Amino acid sequence: MPILLRNATVVAMDAAHGSQPFRADVLVDGTTIDAVGPDLAVPDGAQVIDCTERLVMPGMVNAHLHSVETPFKGRYDGMPLEIWMLYCYPILGLFDLPERMVYLRTMVVALESLRNGVTCVLDDIANQGISGMAQVFAAYDDSGMRASVSDNMRNRYFTETLPFVRDMLPQELLNEEAKSPPPTTEDYLELCREAIKRFHDPTGRLRYVIAPSAPQRCTTELLTASMELAEQHDTSYHIHVLETKVQAVTGQEHYQRTLVRYLHDIDALHRRTTLAHGIWLTPGDIELLADVGASVAHNPISNQKLGAGIAPFRQLRDAGVNIGLGTDGICSNDSARMFDVMKAGSLLHHVTSPDHTTWPTASELLHAATVGGARSANLEGTTGSITPGLEADLVVLDLRTVAFTPRNDLRNHLVYCENGASIDYVLVAGKIVVDHGQVTTVDEDALLEEFRSYMPEFLRQWELVEQLNRRFEPYVQAMHDTCSQRPLGFSRYSGDSRTWERS
Repeated sequence: MPILLRNATVVAMDAAHGSQPFRADVLVDGTTIDAVGPDLAVPDGAQVIDCTERLVMPGMVNAHLHSVETPFKGRYDGMPLEIWMLYCYPILGLFDLPERMVYLRTMVVALESLRNGVTCVLDDIANQGISGMAQVFAAYDDSGMRASVSDNMRNRYFTETLPFVRDMLPQELLNEEAKSPPPTTEDYLELCREAIKRFHDPTGRLRYVIAPSAPQRCTTELLTASMELAEQHDTSYHIHVLETKVQAVTGQEHYQRTLVRYLHDIDALHRRTTLAHGIWLTPGDIELLADVGASVAHNPISNQKLGAGIAPFRQLRDAGVNIGLGTDGICSNDSARMFDVMKAGSLLHHVTSPDHTTWPTASELLHAATVGGARSANLEGTTGSITPGLEADLVVLDLRTVAFTPRNDLRNHLVYCENGASIDYVLVAGKIVVDHGQVTTVDEDALLEEFRSYMPEFLRQWELVEQLNRRFEPYVQAMHDTCSQRPLGFSRYSGDSRTWERS
């Protein structure tokens, strides 16, 4: 049944209008946007929604997410990334979850995303295997979301991915880590091939993404073979790069160059490459990213919580690097709300320089949350703007709420005032999946209650995992302290958005 959004205020994020609001009807026919313009004819049998006091915008794209962290929401705080990973992605003691729990934890993220205007996610899950991936894809399918899912993989021991640590660790701990060898390159490629065969629909809502975890966590062989596979199947190539100063030091210690330069030198830096984070970038790194047309998924809330640093937003934008926005993990951010990310992503950069002409605008944040996110996920021809022919992934907000009162610049209201509470409808692929705050595709209350029922036993087992891995913490802390004090020996972003310094 066609849907006509009549007389809406439209923030289309398209080539003609950008973020400038205008009055128009939006006609949805099937899964796609059929027409945008004034006084459109009503097709036979169409559902007409009066949008006279409503704003219609593209559904937001969460460009970097880890739904696997859902059980740890609100559990950890006050830890830098490398220590936090000991508990959220532990070295020792991992155990298989019931498949139903994998489904439910993914659904929890899907529900929060949809209710807050996120219609598409790139969910970078880890160590799930085919059976776990099947549950993740099933959850997104049932929820009605658009999702690109990866199984981010490392094929090096965790302690090999960090500088200095293996020289500090007692042999006993190294021996324990060695009992669980990482997968091989061929293991990962076979997993990807099977996942593409079973789950990837290049024209549908659900797609698979190639995602080696990070340059320092993977062998050169895995990184290059993964890129070849991504090109063969035209997927995004998603990889964590330069999230912390430790990783900047790692590039220097392991490769005698920056991690971006290393990816470039092994031919793993392409237009399809998206760097999750990209904080500790040099001017030369940014040049390389711009030259190849790569993207950066910016995660300002997670980066603040983990004390990782501040990505050079203005330098990336000015160089022409595409930027998407992500929440990052449900433990390192503690929510999947992209309105929060837009606001934080703007305000964070207001304190990096006294030069207010360099501060991000609301329009730039809206672009990153929609068009930029779609581009970073290799979906620019599918979603991200209100353009005829694209998929009808739309958010309809009530302009009579407190968030839009008084009504001034609607772009500012969306970035600084709105928190998702004004949402009336969310459409994905032309289907209404949220109706006045209620997800229409599943029984939200029942799913949340079922997920909560798994948590007591899960946490009982997880506390034992935490005990096992706590023994590594003093050595990782010492490594972190060493890296924090270490001169990098090359230019890095200084915090002032117009200057770079030798460090």
